[in-house]
Amino acid sequence: MAGHIISILGGKGGVGKSIFTANFAISYLQEFKQRPLILDLDVNSLGDQNIILGQNPSKSIVDISKLQGVPMDQKTLNPFLVNSPVGYSYIGAPRDAILAKDLDVEGVGKFLKGITNLFNIVVVDCGSAMEPHIMKVLEYSTLIFVVTCADVIVINQTKRVLAKIQELLFPPEMVQIILNRYSASNLITPQVIQKNLGRGVFAAIPEDVGTCDSCLAKSTPVCVAMPGAQISRAYHDLVRKIQQVNMIENLARLNKPKININKQNTTNVISFDTGKSEGGIARSQNAILDSWTVMKLRIHKALVEQMDLKKTNTDTNDPNQRAVLRERTQKTILDVLNTEDTAGLLPTRELKAQMVKEVLDEALGLGPLEDLLADDNVTEIMVNARDQIYVEKLGRAQLSKVTFSSELQMMNVIERIVTPLGRRIDEKVPYVDARLRDGSRVHVIIPPLALRGPTITIRKFPKKRFLAKDLVDFGSMSDEISDFLRSCVEAKLNVVVSGGTGSGKTTLLNVLSNFIPTNERIITVEDSAELQLGQDHVVRLETRPKNIEGEGEVSIRDLVKCCLRMRPDRIVVGECRDGAALDMLQAMNTGHSGSMTTVHSNSPRECIGRLETLCLMAGIGLPSKAIKETIASAVNVIIQQNRLPDGARKIVAISEVAGMQGDVVTLQDIFLFKQEGLDKKRKIVGRFVPTGFIPKFVEEMEAKGMKISRGLFAAK
Repeated sequence: MAGHIISILGGKGGVGKSIFTANFAISYLQEFKQRPLILDLDVNSLGDQNIILGQNPSKSIVDISKLQGVPMDQKTLNPFLVNSPVGYSYIGAPRDAILAKDLDVEGVGKFLKGITNLFNIVVVDCGSAMEPHIMKVLEYSTLIFVVTCADVIVINQTKRVLAKIQELLFPPEMVQIILNRYSASNLITPQVIQKNLGRGVFAAIPEDVGTCDSCLAKSTPVCVAMPGAQISRAYHDLVRKIQQVNMIENLARLNKPKININKQNTTNVISFDTGKSEGGIARSQNAILDSWTVMKLRIHKALVEQMDLKKTNTDTNDPNQRAVLRERTQKTILDVLNTEDTAGLLPTRELKAQMVKEVLDEALGLGPLEDLLADDNVTEIMVNARDQIYVEKLGRAQLSKVTFSSELQMMNVIERIVTPLGRRIDEKVPYVDARLRDGSRVHVIIPPLALRGPTITIRKFPKKRFLAKDLVDFGSMSDEISDFLRSCVEAKLNVVVSGGTGSGKTTLLNVLSNFIPTNERIITVEDSAELQLGQDHVVRLETRPKNIEGEGEVSIRDLVKCCLRMRPDRIVVGECRDGAALDMLQAMNTGHSGSMTTVHSNSPRECIGRLETLCLMAGIGLPSKAIKETIASAVNVIIQQNRLPDGARKIVAISEVAGMQGDVVTLQDIFLFKQEGLDKKRKIVGRFVPTGFIPKFVEEMEAKGMKISRGLFAAK
């Protein structure tokens, strides 16, 4: 009779999962007098189990995973095993991070498939990261223990591990919670943990720091060194409880998913054992997910198999190819849907159409985000977690009813965003800036940095290019200010748009860029290409992050230097956030008048200080006065764009950089937004007023033949 694999996962690093693994296996040995195999697959710990057990194996699981075409019998396995006099067998993890990279996931699967013919119980230390080889272990497991402790951060991270297991569609009864280092005096009780995790605590191992530390120092498990200790008795109680409820035998009958690891993009495709009945599959899934999601997953799986979407170019930029692919995919979904029993779940044509749309969006688009992207009233999408998505409408953030069905679905969407851009996101590079096909800006950050799971922030790009008239209609500026800014751009003044995050700097820069005459050569430099210029003579440059080897990065500063050699009439930099500010100022001072950029700051005066700080980041060691002189001679106009408390985005100040007075850069306000109160809807009421100051550059503009009414600047 084949044996069973018990996998032990840590809800977070440092919960005592490895010590639990060793003592659980040994308590099983002591109770039933059967030799267990302890397998250390926590490749990130690099041999913690060796210290706990006091072993020093010469070979590791990496060596076993490389065995090809060799039957897994006792003779084959003996060179890799450590057989302890205590009565257990042991296979360790590699003690070198470089060797750990050679672990063959499929080889691990073949090993696990054969090892249960040799051992009645295999206890696997799985670490706390859901890596491909760990998911392969879970596939062959009969029981999964998730070890947690009474700590708020640990419990939060344990929820993440449980959510990942849930995504993989394992039956919930397979997964049991172990509360480690339990103390009756702790404010976080098992009941509190149960409420937070949504499932009960199967067993609690008491806290006994002195005993554990003493045994660890001797490299001897507690159950061997001190079998009469309270903590040892707790391990034995746990083993007996498993036996009393026939847990292993009952769980062995469950239908578990098979997980195929896609080595190209680490996407996990979930399938089920075809030897089980369809009804059994549905029952297992329904225990975890709602019936709508279960059917959607089933249809999507069939779609992937029939169309082989992995080999289909779903990211083509050709609209005709996209339309053909979408039509073909929709037909296939309908064919699959016709094989389903939809009478109970999809009784109406509208519900069937909704199911087809959702599967289509997940197969070719961005899943549940597609509807939000199509909503013109939504300007920003903020995914805090898979089940919490906020959107910004009319300047106000509100919770959306849209959710992702799982973190796996989120990761598939993220891969679909970043892969066409040649960028990557994984545990080594857990954040990325990208853009959608329409130009919308995307920032993604994933665990372990994001504690609640993948987080996505999308700054939506308007479907139509905003013109100055649109900003006037929105109340962002007045007609007089629009005409004045047009004159500034046409007169080739150097302009800096200043503002905070989300204040509309890029939108305003886009509008200003479209004032540039069509006969001038424009070069744009951006982190993520967002500018939409109407002119033809435009070269667009975009930065590039480091590749997988940590090389090949191209920064904004590099691109600014490059564009100086490309004969630009105008240079437009999406945003200065580092030493590129110095190169931009140098360009403005060396014959590239009329250049524009944006800077994060809250006022024109603060903008000068921010530019100075950014120049210092260039690392050249220029004195402060020299930098200020460079700023004063390069920048002509600072436009301050703010987001007001009511959500409105307005130009609140336009200032001239008038020169230097001592060691201070002189600023002179030309126009200001004067707030006068609130209306009935709590919207800010105000007007744009000139200060009465006539900027010095007006005379230069008039000398070039431009007509500027002096009455425009008269104080009102």
